Amino acid sequence: MNLADAVSHLSPGRWEHANRLLVRKALAEFAHERLVTPGRDGKGRYVVRSDDGHTVYRFAATRRALDHWQVDPGSLTRHRDGRALPLSALDLITELRTSLGLSDEVLPVYLEEISATLSGTCYKLAKPKVTAAELAGSGFQDIETGMTEGHPCFVANNGRLGFGIHDHHAYAPESASPVRLVWLAAHRSRAVFTAGAGIAYPSFVREELGEEAVERFHRQLTGQHLDPADYLLIPVHPWQWRNKLTVAFAADIARRHLVCLGEGDDEYLAQQSVRTFFNRSNPEKHYVKTALSVLNMGFMRGLSAAWMEATPAINDWLAGLIENDPVLTETGLTIIRERAAVGYRHLEYEAATDHHSPYRKMLAALWRESPVPSLREGESLATMASLLHVDQAGASFAGALIERSGLAPAQWLRRYLRAYLVPVLHSFYAHGLVFMPHGENVILVLADGVVRRAVFKDIAEEVAVLDPRTALPPQAARIRAEVPEEKRLLSVFTDVFDCFLRFLAAHLAAEGVLQEEDFWRTVAEVAHTYQDEHPELGGRFRQYDLFAPRFPLSCLNRLQLRDNRQMVDLADPSGALQLAGTLRNPIAGLQARGGGGHPGVRSSGVPASGVQSAGQGTCGDR
Repeated sequence: MNLADAVSHLSPGRWEHANRLLVRKALAEFAHERLVTPGRDGKGRYVVRSDDGHTVYRFAATRRALDHWQVDPGSLTRHRDGRALPLSALDLITELRTSLGLSDEVLPVYLEEISATLSGTCYKLAKPKVTAAELAGSGFQDIETGMTEGHPCFVANNGRLGFGIHDHHAYAPESASPVRLVWLAAHRSRAVFTAGAGIAYPSFVREELGEEAVERFHRQLTGQHLDPADYLLIPVHPWQWRNKLTVAFAADIARRHLVCLGEGDDEYLAQQSVRTFFNRSNPEKHYVKTALSVLNMGFMRGLSAAWMEATPAINDWLAGLIENDPVLTETGLTIIRERAAVGYRHLEYEAATDHHSPYRKMLAALWRESPVPSLREGESLATMASLLHVDQAGASFAGALIERSGLAPAQWLRRYLRAYLVPVLHSFYAHGLVFMPHGENVILVLADGVVRRAVFKDIAEEVAVLDPRTALPPQAARIRAEVPEEKRLLSVFTDVFDCFLRFLAAHLAAEGVLQEEDFWRTVAEVAHTYQDEHPELGGRFRQYDLFAPRFPLSCLNRLQLRDNRQMVDLADPSGALQLAGTLRNPIAGLQARGGGGHPGVRSSGVPASGVQSAGQGTCGDR
């Protein structure tokens, strides 16, 4: 690809379209997080003014449950001192920098993230148009690479700072470009391999790499008078090798602590999480998650070698808990375990930094099970993030699945919630266990458009145990988290209701597929049914009231706007929350059809226990 072709997606028309879409999202989410307060212009439109009062944005919007602003992108206008101006997301950020609380240090980095997000949108707009209905009948990886939006809450959600344009073409999930991973031999004096029960390093590596590749790599080592038995093999993102390791780990390479062996034979596809790869050559083999020192959505996307050591044990513990819980097994919940991990410790960087430093997260990898071998006849896979995908004509992927299923929309929704929401609720109430179940962390198993069951992933970095009574093996001790009582239920209210179901409800309502009231009544019915089926947990239901009238609004963009290099202190994630008032709970006061409710909640939705809400963990796409 020549230099001009690499930026051919950046046409004036696409740039204008991308800016209109991102300005729409920014105004909607900044209003949701109470960073801006839209007024009215007397003509039925909303108005947002710049910090200096001279620039005016006007738009039409529908306000929905959870203070969701569904802004009509075609209605957006921008005027300064009465003169019409083109929409520009970069200008919007600078015009609102005081309202957004952007410091001199954060602002330019955030603008770069906005620019990268716009560029990524232009790239997606340049791809052949695929309707939501066509995508609903497509395969797992076609859906994964066919989506046009990233995290629904974050405005700057495609930063990937560190990627150049050729890297975007080569490694962005939307490019769907096959990638071969680089393999390094890492000396055992500085590298550690850990694995789940029943896994041994030699056989595991040969199964993943193939006999021929392993032998080829061993010959390279012996050709340099090195003993293969002294080394562990580590898969590396090609960008990471070229841009970070060849310089930052130059001493280790020179001393043969690290030896580059070249590319493996299998081709992989980057997933929505950017640093995770699906094996395209052999779909039944493991995903590979690599360290990637690229800044995206508030974090450097590295992997800690020290944290990798406990990863398989945590996954084995959680898999055992699920297998022995009849409620979770009845819903069909499974996890794809992170079965093995390998990490390399750069001793000099470790001596110079604390354990959260990105310098400690430049060289590690893990292998995660593929969901493909678990499929039964007639089943297919789709990342849950796809439910929020809307095609260029405004049709939603979720609506297309409902149409494909032949079910009534509320019935389809009930099946989905039984597979997704009930496991989240039961894990919290029965075990004090919280996931980070946003769209990218959940895979749905479908049959003719109907959700049969859910597969949770990204376990060791995202799961947390809040209840001190839940027993943990010593190897898994790090996932026990101390979260204030009043913030614990935010793991459901924020991660599920506000960061996912809010958008799904709005899409379906806008299309006329399912009205909002019916959507949230179905959510309430599923939750009531779960609670009615488990009276033994009645004390927990009263203590952490899912039907409380209001709950705290936890704001994700505020985190990124405050510090877009590390938006959460990993040593105290709940302490980093940015709260901005409360939201009305859309299921408060809603009863299951035919009456009912759960013990301890009056028909008014006011909890008998007097507990108004409880709280959480953080919500973010890693």
